[in-house]
Amino acid sequence: MFDVIFKNGTVFDGSGARGEVRDVGVRDGRIEAIGALGEDARQLVDCSGLTVAPGFIDIHTHSDATLLSDPDGYSLLMQGVTTEIIGNCGFSCAPCLKRELVERFMVGRLPGQAFTWSSFGEYLDVLQAQRPGLNVGAYVGHNTVRLNVVGNEPRGATDDELQYMGNIMRRSLEEGAIGVSSGLEYNPGFNSDLRELVEMAKVAKEFDAVYASHIRNRDWNYEMGLGEALATARLSQARLQLSHLAPKTGAPAHAAEHMLEMIEWTRQGGADVGFDVIPHEWGPTFLYTILPKWAYEGGVPSMLQRLADPGQRAALKNNTFPQWKLVAQKRWSELVLTRSAGNRELVGLDFAEIGRRRGVDPHDAILDILLEEGEAVADCTWAGRISEDQDIRLLMSQPGCAVISDAITLNTSGPLKDVQFAPTAFGWTARFLGHYARDLGMMDLGEGIRRLTSLPAQRMGLKARGSLQKGYHADVVVFDAHRISDRSSVQNMAKSPQGLLHVMVNGQFAVKDGARTAVRAGQVLRR
Repeated sequence: MFDVIFKNGTVFDGSGARGEVRDVGVRDGRIEAIGALGEDARQLVDCSGLTVAPGFIDIHTHSDATLLSDPDGYSLLMQGVTTEIIGNCGFSCAPCLKRELVERFMVGRLPGQAFTWSSFGEYLDVLQAQRPGLNVGAYVGHNTVRLNVVGNEPRGATDDELQYMGNIMRRSLEEGAIGVSSGLEYNPGFNSDLRELVEMAKVAKEFDAVYASHIRNRDWNYEMGLGEALATARLSQARLQLSHLAPKTGAPAHAAEHMLEMIEWTRQGGADVGFDVIPHEWGPTFLYTILPKWAYEGGVPSMLQRLADPGQRAALKNNTFPQWKLVAQKRWSELVLTRSAGNRELVGLDFAEIGRRRGVDPHDAILDILLEEGEAVADCTWAGRISEDQDIRLLMSQPGCAVISDAITLNTSGPLKDVQFAPTAFGWTARFLGHYARDLGMMDLGEGIRRLTSLPAQRMGLKARGSLQKGYHADVVVFDAHRISDRSSVQNMAKSPQGLLHVMVNGQFAVKDGARTAVRAGQVLRR
């Protein structure tokens, strides 16, 4: 007898093949059989007219701290995601040797949330003890390792420090890290050079693990940023994953085409290069990235002193290379405050409106808000319209392009109910399958499902996931392919999609009949 049979659904196995009307039988947390299975099951789920697919996999999130505050996984589960990969853009919650520094720079950490572990393995143990609602794998972040060894000093690493950093990464990979990530637009990662990055990527190569990089630049100097990452892959022979690759506002019109040419040239030389995109023109980051890099020197206390000094205000605004060129172009209506402990009433407003309300230039309003955040300045975030849709579609049209959220797992209740981060947090899978794949006709449903399932599973080396096959873990999603659509927006981010009915994680229903159950059946996935 099966535990569950999904009856008469159009089953897509995740390979990209067309769907067929079949049954899927689940027993003891695994896929037991696929075919005409009768009705010998403890529970029958009628899937007539519906799509049955492997659970979706999000290989780029920042839920490292929020999963400890609330392990439910609501925002991802309600859109069919059964596995997420955290620790991206160089920031992971572990290792945690210099605890205060790691805590201060960790996105999504709630006020007062303490990190009680030291090693990467200890962090994974704590995460598993929380009983997450979905499966979680974690990168070890280069920025975090650098904070533990070099601290927040604006300089390159010494030979001894490089060796120490490499040993910390090796231990983290031995304890279960799924790969190594870097975030080279962020402090302290932007202080590293190619030599340091190659040495870190070589560690990933030793373990046949992925090296994922938020590259140094994707706008005015996109060739340099991408070229550095491709050189890192070529010299280290590590498997490179280029994170959220779409060119950003300020890049020339040909940037996306040129990026693809650069990637292909590097692949022809033998390097393993993959990439992914966010299915949205808007993306998130820290608010403090508006500041010039010299403003970070000395850490948060020194940053706040500079912000409080009227004599330095003009210098702080004179940033030749802001991370987002929307700032240089003064496109304040396309920049929205998404998280602020000191100004919660302004969250959700764009900075043109915030400037009007405060009676100041929007740039000054941003610097004022940073100062008002105080020691929590690293927790303040914003979202911007940073990419062009035609670039997203060009990259997405490539067969090897995965699709990601670049968000954090959130909830509509509990400790995370007032937290916002990105418009993709609640609806990115539906936006991809409904808007891009179906409505724009970019690809058929089987290929769209492959991009969310077997492609990311293979890229990350996830065993027995990402496909509906006998013996695989029973991560399953059931949805209406004609109705699935994203209902979230920049103004109202916390709305789950329509058209999704059931989500199973490791053989247990996390979502049933469109509602979140009380089940938390996720597993921490160790490399």
